[in-house]
Amino acid sequence: MRVYFAADHGGFEIKNQLLAFVRDELKYEVEDCGATTYDANDDYPAIIASAALKLSKDSLAGRDNRAIIAGASGQGEAMVANRFKGVRCAVYYGKALREQTDMSGKKLDMLASSREHNNANALSLGLRFLSLDEAKEAVKDWLVLPHTGEERHARRVKQIDEVN
Repeated sequence: MRVYFAADHGGFEIKNQLLAFVRDELKYEVEDCGATTYDANDDYPAIIASAALKLSKDSLAGRDNRAIIAGASGQGEAMVANRFKGVRCAVYYGKALREQTDMSGKKLDMLASSREHNNANALSLGLRFLSLDEAKEAVKDWLVLPHTGEERHARRVKQIDEVN
C-alpha cells in the first residue's frame, strides 16, 4: 500500500515526522505531496489537492492506497480532499473524541468506524489537538483497520462514490 502525505505550514513538521515513521517503522511505501518547504504563508487547498488527486486516481483504478493529510484543524483539509471522486476523508482530533457513546449507550471508536463502516481512504489530522505520539498512534491504528465489507456499508460507500 502507498500512503500519500500532504500538509501546509500548520502540519509541516509533524507531516515530515509521520512520513518517516510510516516509511521506516511501519514499512509502507510513501509519497510526499507537499509542502516540501516551510512557508508560513502557504495555503492548504493546492497542497492537499495534490495528494487527493493521486488518491482519487488510485481509488478509481481500484488500488487500495491511502492519504494522511494534516493542518491546524484538519477540517479545511478534509473539505478539499472530499471534493475528489473516490476520496473519503475523515477528520481526527485525538483520543478525547475517538471513543464516543451514542444516544442508545453504544460505545463507538470513531477512528475505527471511519474505516470499518465508511471505508475512509484519507485521514485528516487536526494537529492543534494532537501530539506527535498521538498522531503516530492514530495513523498506525488507522492504516491497518479493515473495511468490514458488510453489504449495508459497502452499498453506502458505493453511493458516496457515485455522488457527483
